[in-house]
Amino acid sequence: MDEIFVKANKIFKQNFLAQTSFERAIFFSWYCSKRDCKFCYMSSKEVSKDARRTVESLLAEAILCKKMGWKIGFVSGGHDAYTTIEFEKILKLMSLVSEEKLWINIGPLKEEELRKYTPYIDGVVASIETINPKVHEFVCPSKPVEPFVKMFSYADQLGLKKAMTIILGIGESMEDYSLLREFILKNKICKIHFYTLNPQEGTYFEHSKRPNPEYQALWIARTRIDFPKIDIQAGIWLDCVDRVPLLLEAGANSISKFPAIRHFGGAEAQQIEEGARKAGREFVGTLIKMPTQDFDMSRIPNELRDDVGKKLQQYLKQMRRSIHT
Repeated sequence: MDEIFVKANKIFKQNFLAQTSFERAIFFSWYCSKRDCKFCYMSSKEVSKDARRTVESLLAEAILCKKMGWKIGFVSGGHDAYTTIEFEKILKLMSLVSEEKLWINIGPLKEEELRKYTPYIDGVVASIETINPKVHEFVCPSKPVEPFVKMFSYADQLGLKKAMTIILGIGESMEDYSLLREFILKNKICKIHFYTLNPQEGTYFEHSKRPNPEYQALWIARTRIDFPKIDIQAGIWLDCVDRVPLLLEAGANSISKFPAIRHFGGAEAQQIEEGARKAGREFVGTLIKMPTQDFDMSRIPNELRDDVGKKLQQYLKQMRRSIHT
């Protein structure tokens, strides 16, 4: 292992238990009012504002995450898919059934919006995507950084935590790390999600290549060394589960972006858990063992309970099918 990864791994062990877990982002819609981020599949599709999930399916997924030991990384969807009142009701229910406050990633929020959500959230996530100003202007033209920074100031006033997302492989270089370090310091970021480009058909990056594992690991390692206590989440995809040991050894806390329901118990899921063991980490929760069906439905409103139960059974059926294929 390269010296920088050895150093980052040592710093991780000094500040965290030798554990890791899977974090699942819960998405509520396929509609986005921006639709011009050049890496995003939403930019290549015309989607109705009604293209959003039912409350029952969101609650079922929250219950499943709790049962499987999967952390809810954040609740997210396209910009402006729900009104403030609608989303507040959803957050209240999801927080109730998951028995925890949630992170949200729904674009830059105004102070009055954030204040309404505060009883149900732990923090806010800013989709910064790239820290290089020129790259950002080209790749995310309708998603400037300043409104997110303003949201962070509201979060400070309300006692909320702050996180950010970064997508690697969209035009930045390792030389841009100093800009990231400065941004984390200035905005007191306590959690960061490092993803890599996942080329989507019909987008600007359709024929681009995903950055190699060492590049993603280097961003993680440098961040871990400079910020020993920051929570680092490493995004992977179905075709790159083999990088899990390296990303964990570089100092990541957890893994995400794996399609855990559709590929539950499969070879890739097993490889993730084995990768955690190779990195000297205990894998908290499971991606390979089917749960018992004694789900706690007591926090589900009576009028939703039957439909939530049906949706849970659909998820379980899909998970069992994945194991046997």
